[in-house]
Amino acid sequence: MAEHLESTAITPHAGLLKIPSCALALSFGAGLSPWAPGSVGALVAFPIFAVIGNLPLAVNALVIVALFVLGCVACSNAEQVLGKSDHGAIVWDETIGLLLVLLVAPASPWWWAASYVAFRFFDILKPWPIRLADVYAKGGVAVMADDVLAAVYAAASIWLANYIITSLLTG
Repeated sequence: MAEHLESTAITPHAGLLKIPSCALALSFGAGLSPWAPGSVGALVAFPIFAVIGNLPLAVNALVIVALFVLGCVACSNAEQVLGKSDHGAIVWDETIGLLLVLLVAPASPWWWAASYVAFRFFDILKPWPIRLADVYAKGGVAVMADDVLAAVYAAASIWLANYIITSLLTG
């Protein structure tokens, strides 16, 4: 099975969702998308954020840390099942990355959309040191680490844009 799965660019195998660690690593099926699975995986953050977004910041942070730790284990297990490091279908890292950005974004659909764009921009571009984490780290932690770093860049960009716009409007 691993040879067949490894030979496909995107794993169109819904049976993987019956394996709990793969279901999580594939963001409940988003990673099976034939088009831009990482972008689709990031979108999974929105319904999760709809559930946890109004919780106190400390609770949100704890939930996201727990989801990150679970993701490290799940992504590592999914890599073994799929027979490939950071397989394109593994997108839980994108889900967690966008969740981190949404945590600090202003509560507005426009800012949430900007957060999505900023996160995907930095996740795809991988400026320093994101590329180092992507190239040198291995396993589930590595899968998750580069997206956390991309989230830091995106969150900083959103914060800066919000600060500039607010400063201009309040003069």
